[in-house]
Amino acid sequence: MMHFHFDFSAAQILWTLTFAAELVLLVVLLGRDRVRRFPFFTAYIVIMALLLLVGKLLFNRLAPLTASIFFLSLSAVATVVSLCVPIELARRAFAGASRRAWTMGSAIVLVLAAAVLIFWGPWPAWSTFSGRSLLVVLRGVQMFADKGSVLYAFLDIEVAVAIVLLGRRFHGGWRSHPQMIAIGLSTAGLAQLAVRLIWQLIATHTTIHSRAEYERFMNLRDRLYHANNVVFVCALIWWITWLWLDEPGSPASAAEAEPTVPASAPLPPQTC
Repeated sequence: MMHFHFDFSAAQILWTLTFAAELVLLVVLLGRDRVRRFPFFTAYIVIMALLLLVGKLLFNRLAPLTASIFFLSLSAVATVVSLCVPIELARRAFAGASRRAWTMGSAIVLVLAAAVLIFWGPWPAWSTFSGRSLLVVLRGVQMFADKGSVLYAFLDIEVAVAIVLLGRRFHGGWRSHPQMIAIGLSTAGLAQLAVRLIWQLIATHTTIHSRAEYERFMNLRDRLYHANNVVFVCALIWWITWLWLDEPGSPASAAEAEPTVPASAPLPPQTC
C-alpha cells in the first residue's frame, strides 16, 4: 500500500494559502478597478502581504535589533493604515448621512472603542518608557502596534454592525462593497479578539511544572493562532468573491442585466 507523506507543517500551509489569497485579492482590486474606491483597504492588503513575505524571507537572517526596528516600524505603519480602513468604509456606506448624524455616530463609536482599549489587557508601567534610548522607542512602537490592533479590530466590528443595520438607508445596502468588506473585517477582528482573550485567560491561570507541560502549552498557543489564520484566509476568499462581482445597481451590473434584442428579431408592429 502506498502512503503519502507531506513535509509541510500547518504553519507553512497557512502561510502559503494566506499569501496566495492576498495576491489574488490584489489582482481583483486592480483588475476590477476597486483601488480607486478603497485605497486604504488596498494599502492594508499590500502591507499585510509585505509583512508576510518579508517575515518569511528575513526570519533569522537579520540581527535581532535590526529585525526589531524593521518589523516594528512596518507594524506601526500597518496599524495607521488599518485605523483608516473603517473610516473609509463608513464614508462610502453613509455618504448621504447628515453632518449631525456623522458627528453623533463617530462619537459613539470612538467612545466605545476607547473604553474597550482602556480596559483590555494589562498596560506596561510608565517607568518602562522613561529615558531616551532606542530600546524605549521600540517599546513605545510595540505598544502602539499592539494596542492599535485591538482598537482597529473593535472599530471594524462597530462599523460592520452599523453598516448592516443602517446602511440600506444610504449607500451600504446588502451586497454593496463597503458592507462586504466590513463583514470580512469584523469577522477577522472577532477572531483576533477571541484568540487574544482566550490566550490571556489561559496564560494567567496556567502554571507550568515541566518541559512536557511547556510544550503542550506552546502547542495550544500555535493552534489558537492557526485558527485565527484560518478565519483570515476565509475573509480573504470572501473579499475576492464579492469584490469580483459588481454591486447591485452599478452601471456594469445594470448593463449585464439589461435584456438585448437580437439583430434578426422582427420589430414589433406599430400601433396608432
